[in-house]
Amino acid sequence: MSAFSLLKPHTRDLGDFTVRRVLPGFPHRTVGPFIFFDHMGPVALAPGKGADVRPHPHIGLATVTYLFEGEIVHRDSLGSVQAIAPGDVNWMTAGRGIVHSERTAPELRRTGSRMHGIQTWVALPRSSELAEPGFHHHPQATLPRVSAGGAELRVIAGTAFGERSPVAVFSPTLYVAAELDAGAVLQLDAEHEERGVYAVEGNVSVAGTPLPPQHLAVIEGRGTVTVRAETRARAMLLGGAKLDGERFIWWNFVASSRERIDEAKQRWRDQRFPRIPGETEFIPLPDK
Repeated sequence: MSAFSLLKPHTRDLGDFTVRRVLPGFPHRTVGPFIFFDHMGPVALAPGKGADVRPHPHIGLATVTYLFEGEIVHRDSLGSVQAIAPGDVNWMTAGRGIVHSERTAPELRRTGSRMHGIQTWVALPRSSELAEPGFHHHPQATLPRVSAGGAELRVIAGTAFGERSPVAVFSPTLYVAAELDAGAVLQLDAEHEERGVYAVEGNVSVAGTPLPPQHLAVIEGRGTVTVRAETRARAMLLGGAKLDGERFIWWNFVASSRERIDEAKQRWRDQRFPRIPGETEFIPLPDK
């Protein structure tokens, strides 16, 4: 039987809503290529309130946004403007450098809205760290769905349960959203080298051991693992091939060398990253 390590969330208050972060964690900083995992909400935003993540830079990673409720408008330095709705996927490849913002649309800000979703970073392989930046939106209807024994699964990225997502990935990847009826059982096979199960809500067990809500189980070993919903539940399955070496994280930058991060810091200080058309705000480089 496979055992697992349990990663507890670190809560961050972003003003209008709370974020729970489980990656990077201890003793696991990554699971497959996933180097950052944030669970935002659920929260009801009052009229006049909303998300306002001002323009900021990234290198060496891809951001993956997936919502259960609400809507976020993405803008980036490539000129992309895209609202993401529940069940859709926004995949942004930073590569050598990109700038983006994320905001609540004006009409939802006026009326108030709900927000609940997952934001992750996928570290790019060394060979792709300096790739051309890119942005791709994948509507919910384009993502493979699997129904099995009370479980509804959507393959967000990579491969799982005999299906392949249309989202272009840089290394073998496991990323699945699972909605589980009470009593539903999933058999998570050993297709991927590293695997994790995150309990979004409801009571879930992994290999017979309870997984507390908003915690991440990082599975040890390569055997098939049973995931069971004790109540109606929602979970995320994530993982893939182990990263090809150490990664450094500083602010919004991910790289295989400190020198690459230092260069990105100086570029942002000097405002030499490309700008987002129509946006003049930006988040300054942190002091630390």
